[in-house]
Amino acid sequence: MRHKLAAGLLLSAIVSLPAQAAITLFARGVLSGTSDRSGLSGTLENGLAANILGGMGSGLTYAGGNTFLAVPDRGPNATPYNSAVDDTVSYISRFHTLSLELTANGSPGLPFTLTPTLQKTTLLSSNTPLAYGSGAGLGTQKNGQPMGSGAPAQNSAGKYYFSGRSDNFAPGSSGNPANGRLDPESIRVSNDGKSVFISDEYGPYVRQFDRQTGTLVKTFALPANLDVSILSPKGKTETSSNTSGRTDNKGMEGLAITPDGKTLVGIMQASLIQDAAVKATKKMVRIVTIDIATGVTKEYGYMLTVGSGVSEITAINDHEFLVDERDGAGLGDAPGSVAVAKQFFKIDISGAVDITNMSGAAAAAAAVGKAPFLDLVAALNANGISSDQIPAKIEGITFGQDVTYGGDLYHTLFVSNDNDFVPDAAGPNQFFVFGFKDGDLPGLVQQRIAAVPESATWAMMIMGFGLVGGVLRTRRSATVSFS
Repeated sequence: MRHKLAAGLLLSAIVSLPAQAAITLFARGVLSGTSDRSGLSGTLENGLAANILGGMGSGLTYAGGNTFLAVPDRGPNATPYNSAVDDTVSYISRFHTLSLELTANGSPGLPFTLTPTLQKTTLLSSNTPLAYGSGAGLGTQKNGQPMGSGAPAQNSAGKYYFSGRSDNFAPGSSGNPANGRLDPESIRVSNDGKSVFISDEYGPYVRQFDRQTGTLVKTFALPANLDVSILSPKGKTETSSNTSGRTDNKGMEGLAITPDGKTLVGIMQASLIQDAAVKATKKMVRIVTIDIATGVTKEYGYMLTVGSGVSEITAINDHEFLVDERDGAGLGDAPGSVAVAKQFFKIDISGAVDITNMSGAAAAAAAVGKAPFLDLVAALNANGISSDQIPAKIEGITFGQDVTYGGDLYHTLFVSNDNDFVPDAAGPNQFFVFGFKDGDLPGLVQQRIAAVPESATWAMMIMGFGLVGGVLRTRRSATVSFS
C-alpha cells in the first residue's frame, strides 16, 4: 500500500509509531586496524598515512555470499591543518571489499557473531586527465611546506586518480565530469557484478567504475539544478556565493539500485540552496532517478521529519525504498552528545510527481509519502547500547544474506557508520545486523549479482561454496542457521 501524504500532513502521527518488535538486532561487529590494502605509502598533507583505514561506513552494499563493498568519503579532513581547503587532503578515492561473516552464536548475547575482514582496497582513477588545484595561495601543509598541486603523486600517463582535496576543480559548473575532486558517499553494484556506481557530494556526481580495476567507465549527467556555478575550495563559500544547487558537504549522500539493475536512485542529504530559501521546501530533499541505459533522469521530493538530513537510500523493489534519516548527534559529535533521531523510513515513488521543474508549495505538495520501518536508537537502546555510544554518522545500509533463526527464515539489514577516520572520538568502523521477516517488509525483492571473482580466488570459492560435494549454494539460499 502506498502512503501518500501532502507535505507535513499527519507526519507527527507517522513518526511517533514505535519500531516493529519483530525487527531484531542479530549481530554487531567491528573492523579493526589502522591501514587498508591500497598499498599506498607516505603521508598526506595533514601528516596522516596515505593508507589510513577509516570512514568506510559512508556507504555499504551487498555483493553476494559474505562479500560486501564499503566506501569511505573524501578522506581524513577531521584533522585540522589548513582551513583554506577545509582541511581536505590528496586522499585517493577508493572502495573496500569486505567479508562480513555471520555465524551462529552459541553463547549468551546476540543470536549471531559478525566477523568483518578487509580483503581488498581498490583505488578510483580515470584514463583521461582530471582537473586538479595548483595550491597557489592556499598556504601550507602541516609540515610547513607549500600546499603544492592537488594531483596525487601516484598519477601516471593514462592513470589519473580522484582525490578528496577540495581545490581539485576546473572553471565552470561543479558538475564538470573532468573535476578531480570526489567525495564518495554511497556505493552499489551492477547486476553483472562488473561495475560499481558511486555517488558523491562535490558535484554532485554519480559515476560508474570498473569493479576490478577502479577505472572510470562513465559519469552520468545529472539535472543542472543540483550544480553550483561558483566554485571554491571552501564549501561554505560555495554555498553563500550561489543561489541554486547543492549545499556544501550535503550533496548526493545516498544511492540505490533497483533489483532489476536498470535504475539508480540517488538522494540528496539536505535541501538544495533554492529549496532551503523557501519555507515550503526548507525541509525537502530531492530524489533523483537515473535510467542507466538512457541516462534519463527524474526528481521526486522527500520531506524530512525527525532528522536534519538523509544519509542513505536502498531499494526494497523497483518502486519502494528505505531511507536513512538522521540527526548529527551521538558518538563522534561532541562530548556528551546523545543520538536521538536515526530512523529508517519506507517510501514509494510509484505514481509520484516529477518535480524537476517545480519549486515551492507545488513541489512540497508532491513529496512522496513515508512510513516508519526501524527506529535505530530505540533498537540499540533495547540491546544495552546507550545513546551516547550510538555513532552520530549512521550512513550505510544494505540488505544482506538470509539467515535461519529459531527455525524461521529471516532477511537481514546491514548498517554501518562513518567514523571520520577518528576512532578515538567517533569509535571504530562498526556494523550492525538486523533480522526481519517477510511480514515486516512486504514486497522485498533481492538484487541478484553475478559472481565475478578474480582468478586467484577461484579455488577458495570452490571450497567455500561446496562444489566438491556437488552442491552450489546460491546467493539467497546460503543461509546461516541458529535455533
